[in-house]
Amino acid sequence: MKLILGMGITGLSAARFFAKNNEIFRIADSRKNPALLKVFQEENLLDDCYFGDWNESILKDIDEVVISPGIAQSEDIVRWIRERKLNLISDVELFGRHSNAPIIGITGSNGKSTVTQLLGEMALANHLNVVICGNIGTPVLESIAENTDLYVVELSSYQLDYTNQLDLFAAVITNISPDHLDRYENYEAYIASKLSIYSYSQYAIANLDDSILSKSNADSYFAIENYSSDCDFYAKKKDKFFEVFYKGELIFNSQDLLVVGKHNIENLLAALSLGNQFGLSIESMINAAKKFKGLAHRLEFVTRIDQVDYYNDSKSTNAISTITAINALSERYNKITLIAGGIAKNEDYSQMFRLINKKVNAIVLIGESKDFFAQSISGCLVIIEESLEGAIASAKKHVLEGAVLLSPGCASFDMFSDFSERGEVFKQLILQPDNS
Repeated sequence: MKLILGMGITGLSAARFFAKNNEIFRIADSRKNPALLKVFQEENLLDDCYFGDWNESILKDIDEVVISPGIAQSEDIVRWIRERKLNLISDVELFGRHSNAPIIGITGSNGKSTVTQLLGEMALANHLNVVICGNIGTPVLESIAENTDLYVVELSSYQLDYTNQLDLFAAVITNISPDHLDRYENYEAYIASKLSIYSYSQYAIANLDDSILSKSNADSYFAIENYSSDCDFYAKKKDKFFEVFYKGELIFNSQDLLVVGKHNIENLLAALSLGNQFGLSIESMINAAKKFKGLAHRLEFVTRIDQVDYYNDSKSTNAISTITAINALSERYNKITLIAGGIAKNEDYSQMFRLINKKVNAIVLIGESKDFFAQSISGCLVIIEESLEGAIASAKKHVLEGAVLLSPGCASFDMFSDFSERGEVFKQLILQPDNS
């Protein structure tokens, strides 16, 4: 019998998959009242279930366990499973057994969601039936579809930790930097988790600009800083833009893109490398890249109105993300109007304030932190508003060219339910006729 550990989104997708395929299963969660319990009940997925602290009795008559990635390897239940030598797998491994088309896997500390979405849109531009799934949003087990030509799958290190067998056509690690160290014994263990994706792939793609990945024995490389003859795709900085090359031939300039920033050029190079390995045409990939607006709420291009470009970076809930956004836009625009504020986190904002004083022409502050932020900004025009609608109106009054950037650097809960609602409201206010 199969055991599903964890009743989150992954566990729900596994339960639905087993039920659809008439597989007998048990499901367990260490919480007595999981958030999705009502959904499981409504779909009659709890014939054999267990709630509460882990108990070895859960493992009776079990031969294979599908584990949710949120359950750490240090937990007792995982130790008991390994002691009993039961087969412990991720939903990704189960998906791989039943997938009916080639799979491209994408992981990395940063940028993996963007590369996944961009590659998927490149495949669509090549008229393929492509499914974009995994850690990016749609669980893999709910993504298996007939007549699929390609699966583009974002994989987290947690999913890779519980994967033993997987047949990938190609894989890329966008970059590796310290992350999730509360989950791993040390940084080396986290690196090993990421690198494991290459052991499952027919073709490995590596970023030569990453000091760790540059040592990989890959089939194809890409780079901006450290490009070499080994790179099929690379980019060079020229003035405020990047020139992108394929095998030494210039194919386009980054000024043709809607997304901005060096990090997005790296993401583009990764997607181009994967798509080219799969046989997508260079021309169609470039066309898709030129139309790509980025992921929602992540330095997302919204529209251009009267020579001013508007960007939604509502997912910026800390200082470093706002710093990244300002630096990215300053590579393209001479004038930036920033909308910021919300619930400030317990972190050092001094670097962000210095950058605003240096590179921002005007800042409109909203939310709980508006007065705190205003006290630390002196190098540009500072405006305080009580609402996001008021902030947009003020920004429009003071900007004639360049870019307006919503990059709050703060949590949203003082004014919105989450960063997603904040970003959607921003886009609606920008795009509604009264604001055009």
